[in-house]
Amino acid sequence: MIAGKKYFGLQVDIWSAGVILFALICGHLPFEDPNTTNLYKKILGGEYKIPKYVSNDAKDLIKNILNTDPQKRYTIEDIRKHKWYNMNPYVEKHGIIVGAHQIPVFLLG
Repeated sequence: MIAGKKYFGLQVDIWSAGVILFALICGHLPFEDPNTTNLYKKILGGEYKIPKYVSNDAKDLIKNILNTDPQKRYTIEDIRKHKWYNMNPYVEKHGIIVGAHQIPVFLLG
Protein backbone atom coordinates (compact mmCIF):
# COMPACT_ATOMS: atom_id res chain seq x y z
CA MET A 1 0.00 0.00 0.00
CA ILE A 2 2.83 2.39 0.87
CA ALA A 3 4.45 1.75 -2.51
CA GLY A 4 1.20 2.72 -4.24
CA LYS A 5 0.92 -0.63 -6.02
CA LYS A 6 -2.26 -2.60 -6.60
CA TYR A 7 -2.97 -4.87 -3.67
CA PHE A 8 -5.44 -7.48 -2.48
CA GLY A 9 -7.16 -6.76 0.81
CA LEU A 10 -6.67 -10.20 2.36
CA GLN A 11 -2.90 -10.13 1.77
CA VAL A 12 -2.71 -6.71 3.40
CA ASP A 13 -4.84 -7.91 6.32
CA ILE A 14 -2.49 -10.86 6.84
CA TRP A 15 0.48 -8.46 6.86
CA SER A 16 -1.31 -6.29 9.45
CA ALA A 17 -2.05 -9.35 11.57
CA GLY A 18 1.67 -10.18 11.36
CA VAL A 19 2.54 -6.74 12.71
CA ILE A 20 0.13 -7.30 15.60
CA LEU A 21 1.50 -10.81 16.22
CA PHE A 22 5.03 -9.39 16.27
CA ALA A 23 3.99 -6.73 18.80
CA LEU A 24 2.24 -9.27 21.03
CA ILE A 25 5.21 -11.66 21.05
CA CYS A 26 8.06 -9.13 21.09
CA GLY A 27 6.53 -6.27 23.08
CA HIS A 28 7.20 -3.61 20.44
CA LEU A 29 6.36 -2.89 16.82
CA PRO A 30 8.54 -4.38 14.07
CA PHE A 31 8.95 -1.08 12.23
CA GLU A 32 9.76 2.06 14.19
CA ASP A 33 11.48 5.28 13.22
CA PRO A 34 10.70 8.89 14.13
CA ASN A 35 11.44 9.87 10.53
CA THR A 36 8.48 8.90 8.32
CA THR A 37 10.65 8.47 5.21
CA ASN A 38 12.96 6.08 7.05
CA LEU A 39 9.97 4.27 8.53
CA TYR A 40 8.51 3.68 5.06
CA LYS A 41 11.89 2.43 3.80
CA LYS A 42 12.04 -0.07 6.67
CA ILE A 43 8.52 -1.29 5.97
CA LEU A 44 9.10 -1.59 2.21
CA GLY A 45 12.41 -3.38 2.79
CA GLY A 46 11.03 -5.64 5.51
CA GLU A 47 13.75 -4.42 7.89
CA TYR A 48 13.03 -5.58 11.42
CA LYS A 49 14.80 -7.59 14.10
CA ILE A 50 13.17 -10.33 16.13
CA PRO A 51 14.52 -10.55 19.70
CA LYS A 52 16.63 -13.59 20.62
CA TYR A 53 14.13 -14.73 23.25
CA VAL A 54 11.51 -15.50 20.57
CA SER A 55 11.28 -19.20 19.68
CA ASN A 56 12.47 -20.38 16.28
CA ASP A 57 8.93 -21.48 15.37
CA ALA A 58 7.51 -18.04 16.20
CA LYS A 59 10.34 -16.38 14.26
CA ASP A 60 9.56 -18.54 11.24
CA LEU A 61 5.86 -17.71 11.34
CA ILE A 62 6.51 -13.96 11.71
CA LYS A 63 9.08 -14.02 8.90
CA ASN A 64 6.62 -15.70 6.54
CA ILE A 65 3.71 -13.42 7.43
CA LEU A 66 5.81 -10.26 7.13
CA ASN A 67 7.21 -11.28 3.75
CA THR A 68 7.26 -8.15 1.58
CA ASP A 69 6.36 -10.19 -1.51
CA PRO A 70 2.58 -10.71 -1.33
CA GLN A 71 2.85 -13.79 -3.59
CA LYS A 72 5.25 -15.48 -1.13
CA ARG A 73 3.51 -14.26 2.02
CA TYR A 74 1.74 -16.89 4.10
CA THR A 75 -1.94 -17.38 3.48
CA ILE A 76 -4.48 -18.11 6.21
CA GLU A 77 -4.19 -21.80 5.31
CA ASP A 78 -0.39 -21.65 5.68
CA ILE A 79 -0.74 -19.99 9.08
CA ARG A 80 -3.23 -22.60 10.27
CA LYS A 81 -0.83 -25.40 9.29
CA HIS A 82 2.21 -23.81 10.95
CA LYS A 83 3.84 -25.60 13.89
CA TRP A 84 3.74 -22.53 16.18
CA TYR A 85 0.04 -21.94 15.48
CA ASN A 86 -0.73 -25.56 16.36
CA MET A 87 1.21 -25.72 19.66
CA ASN A 88 -2.04 -25.67 21.64
CA PRO A 89 -4.86 -27.52 19.91
CA TYR A 90 -8.10 -25.62 19.55
CA VAL A 91 -11.01 -26.97 21.54
CA GLU A 92 -14.36 -25.65 20.40
CA LYS A 93 -16.45 -24.24 23.23
CA HIS A 94 -20.21 -23.91 23.00
CA GLY A 95 -21.41 -20.88 24.87
CA ILE A 96 -19.70 -18.15 26.86
CA ILE A 97 -17.25 -18.98 29.63
CA VAL A 98 -17.66 -16.75 32.69
CA GLY A 99 -15.14 -17.64 35.37
CA ALA A 100 -15.38 -21.43 35.68
CA HIS A 101 -18.97 -21.62 34.39
CA GLN A 102 -20.15 -22.14 30.86
CA ILE A 103 -23.28 -20.27 29.87
CA PRO A 104 -24.96 -21.81 26.82
CA VAL A 105 -25.90 -19.54 23.96
CA PHE A 106 -29.04 -20.33 21.98
CA LEU A 107 -29.49 -18.76 18.59
CA LEU A 108 -33.06 -17.89 17.68
CA GLY A 109 -33.80 -18.44 14.05
